[in-house]
Amino acid sequence: MQNSFLPLNTRRFQQRSQVETPDTVYWDRLAEPEILKEHNTIDYLDFSPTDPDNFVVTCSVRVQIYNLVTMLVVNNLSRFQKTAYGATFRQDGRLLAAGDEEGHVKLFDTTSRNILRLFKGHTAPVHRTFFTADKLQLASFGDDKSVRLWDVANEKVVQTYEDTHTDYVRAGAMHPQAGHMFVSGGYDGKINLYDTRAETAVQRTLDHGAPVESMLFLPNGSIFVSAGGSQVRVWDLISGCRLLTMMSQHHKTVTCLRLGSDGRRLLSGGLDRHVKIYDVSTYKTVKTLTYPNAVVSMAVANGDQAVVAGMVDGLVSIRRMMVDSKPSHLKKIRADSARKYFRSKKRTNNTQEVDHTIKDRVKGPGLKYYDVHLRMFNHKKALDDVMNAQKMGNQPELVVAVITDLLHRGSLGKALTGRQEAVYVRFIDFICNHLGESRFMRPLMMAARTVMDVFEQQLVAYSQKLMKALQRLSLAMQEEVRLTAELMRMKGAVDMLIGISMDNSEVVHKPTYVEAKTPMMHPSEAAQNYVVLVE
Repeated sequence: MQNSFLPLNTRRFQQRSQVETPDTVYWDRLAEPEILKEHNTIDYLDFSPTDPDNFVVTCSVRVQIYNLVTMLVVNNLSRFQKTAYGATFRQDGRLLAAGDEEGHVKLFDTTSRNILRLFKGHTAPVHRTFFTADKLQLASFGDDKSVRLWDVANEKVVQTYEDTHTDYVRAGAMHPQAGHMFVSGGYDGKINLYDTRAETAVQRTLDHGAPVESMLFLPNGSIFVSAGGSQVRVWDLISGCRLLTMMSQHHKTVTCLRLGSDGRRLLSGGLDRHVKIYDVSTYKTVKTLTYPNAVVSMAVANGDQAVVAGMVDGLVSIRRMMVDSKPSHLKKIRADSARKYFRSKKRTNNTQEVDHTIKDRVKGPGLKYYDVHLRMFNHKKALDDVMNAQKMGNQPELVVAVITDLLHRGSLGKALTGRQEAVYVRFIDFICNHLGESRFMRPLMMAARTVMDVFEQQLVAYSQKLMKALQRLSLAMQEEVRLTAELMRMKGAVDMLIGISMDNSEVVHKPTYVEAKTPMMHPSEAAQNYVVLVE
C-alpha cells in the first residue's frame, strides 16, 4: 500500500520555459545549416527576385552568384579593382548593381557578366545601392556623406544630396511602390526621408539614436524599419514618420534586416550571433536562430525556402526549409526507412511466445513531507507544510498543487477550519497575489469560495486585520471581473474588425509592375573602357 502512493504532481503548474506556437513549429522546419566558406567578411547577400534558387554573395573583390540547390557558383563578377560592397538585384533579376571601395557604382548584366554602366561621382567607398520601384533609376549611399540618384539609361546623376548627413551613409531603402521616395541612414544616427518631386528633397529627419546599419520598407510602403546599435525601430510613414515601436532583443549591434513570409515576418541579425524573427502585426519575437559567429548580412528566399546568413569570419550558413520530398533530405528519408526496417525485422525474428514481460523498474522520487501527510490523511499538516513564507514566495505552484489535491478530496474546508487568524490572513494574501495568473486562477477561485464557506459556518467576531484581508480578497475578485469584461469587449471589437476585413476581401499583394519590352542594354563607353589592373 505504501509503494502505490504517487508523489504530488506539481509540474503542471510550473511556468513553461518556451510555449510552442505555430511560428516555432514553422521555423523549426529549417534544416541543419549547409556551410560555404569565403576568405573574408560577407558584406551583403541578396536573392534573385525571378529565380529564387540563385543568390548573390558580396565578399572582398568578388561578387558571386550561387545556386541554392547545387551550392556552386553560377556567375563570378570579378571586375573590381578594390573591395566590392552591397550587390543587389533589380526587381526583374536581369541587372545587378554593386558599389566598391573606389567610389564607383557598377551595373552588371547577370547573364553575360558584362559591365553595362559605370557610375562615377562618389569620392569615398559606396556601401549600398538600390533600384527605385520603376527600375529606371539607381540610388547609391557612400562614405563621402552623400546620397546620389542615377539614371540607368544615360549613366548620368539625377540628384545629389551632399549635406544631409554628417557621417558615413551605409544604409538605405527604396519605397516599394513610389519610385520618387526613399530613406537613408547614416553613422550620425540620423534618418532622412527623400521625395525627389519636392523642392526640398529631405522631407523628414529622424533620430535613430545610434549609427544606422540597415533599413527596409514593409511591402505596403506605409511603414519602414531601421536598425542600429542594439535597437530596431519601426516608423509610420503615413502619420508623419511617428515612432511606432522599438525592439531591443539584441544585446550587441544589429547589422541587417530582412522580410520573410511574404512580409508578415521581420528578421534581424546581429553581432550577438542571433537572428530574431518578429511578427509584424505585434512586433513580438516569435523565434530566435543561433549561429556560430557574428551575423553581418542575411537574405531570405521567396516563400521562406531558405534563410542565408553571412558571418564576420567568411562563413555563409544556408538553412533550407525542410520538405521531405526534396532531394536535399534524401539522407533523412533513407535513415527513417532503415530504422523502420530494422524494427520490423527485430519484431519478426522474436517468434518465441512468452507469458509476460517484466519491465525495468524505474525508481521514482522520494515522498516529500506534504506527500507523507497526504498519504496519512493529515490534511492540516500537509497544508501547513507548504504555507510557510519561503514556499509561498518561491514555489507558488507547490502551494496550488496541494490546494488542488485537497479540493479534489473535498478536504480543504476541513483543513482551514479552526485556524488562527494569522493563517487565514496568510492564505487570503496568497490568493490575492496569484489570482491573476491564468495557470492558478481556477483552483484559487475555488479556494476563495471555500474560505467564504468556512467563515460562514463560524459565526464569531473577526479582528480588524482579518476584515482588511477579506476586503483585499473582495477587491481582487472585482478587479478580475472588470478585467475579464474589458477583455471580452476587446475581443468583440477585434472579431468585428476581422469580419469586416474578410468581407471586403482586402488582401495585401506585392506591388506589380507593368513591364514594357525594352531593347537590350549595351555597355556604355565608360564601362567598355574600364580595366581591372592586376598587381
